Parts: sequence; C-alpha cells; structure tokens
Amino acid sequence: MIPPSFRTGFFIAAGALAVGLGVVGIFIPVLPTTPFLLLAAACFVRSSPRLYHWLIHHRWFGATIRNYRDHHGITLRAKLFTLIVLWGGIGATVIFAVTNWWVRGALGVIAVGVTSHLLYLKTLPPERLSSGRNAVKEVISNESERGV
Repeated sequence: MIPPSFRTGFFIAAGALAVGLGVVGIFIPVLPTTPFLLLAAACFVRSSPRLYHWLIHHRWFGATIRNYRDHHGITLRAKLFTLIVLWGGIGATVIFAVTNWWVRGALGVIAVGVTSHLLYLKTLPPERLSSGRNAVKEVISNESERGV
C-alpha cells in the first residue's frame, strides 16, 4: 500500500511538472499546452484542492481548462491563435533550422495531427464560455454538486 503522503506528493509534483510543460508549450509549437494543463488539473484534484482551485481559476489558463472540461471545446479565437502559432513556428523551423528530411516530415506530421485535433474540437459560441464571475460561480456550484 502506498502511503497517502507519498501519493499526494507524487500528484503535486506531477501536476507542477505538467503546468511547467504547459507553459513551455505556449512558446514551443510542438508541445501542446492544453493537455498538460488538463493533466495538471487531474493531478491537483487528487492531491491539493488549493492548487486545483488556483489552476482552474488562473487568469490565463482557467477559462481554457474550464471550457475544455465543461464543454469539450475551445473558442474560435483560441483555435485561430493556436493554428497560426503552430504553423508559423513549425514552418519557420522547417525552413530555417532543420535540414534533415525525416525531421521535416515528422514536424509536418505533428502539425497535421495537432491541426486535425483542433479542428475536431467543438468551437464554443460566445454564450457558452466559462469566464467571468457567473462562470466562476457556476463552476464552484458544479464542483460542490459533484463533491470536488
């Protein structure tokens, strides 16, 4: 049996690592931001209510996590921004930094995979967005109903 303190520490460390990778993913197109933030939320919900609350109510990350968690989608603005940064970053890397054909091919496959995933996600209409005071109240009441 794993001691609860070890389990809690493990999930906090894994969540912190996932947040760090998510932040790096903002600047490096190959690293996905949202999956790492969702992983961090899953780790924090199992280990630290304070860190979970901090993450889902974070000024920059909170709405993205709540929209993905609650509605399984992202905003059109987030999709467009992600696609522009993804293709711009990978395109610049392929043109200016990489000479191996197989690395160029791998980057192309990654870009196509991420693009198809983004296009597969539901585009949220403005009235469904999880942001602002009402959404925070809604999230808190939903969490209390689920026992989170």
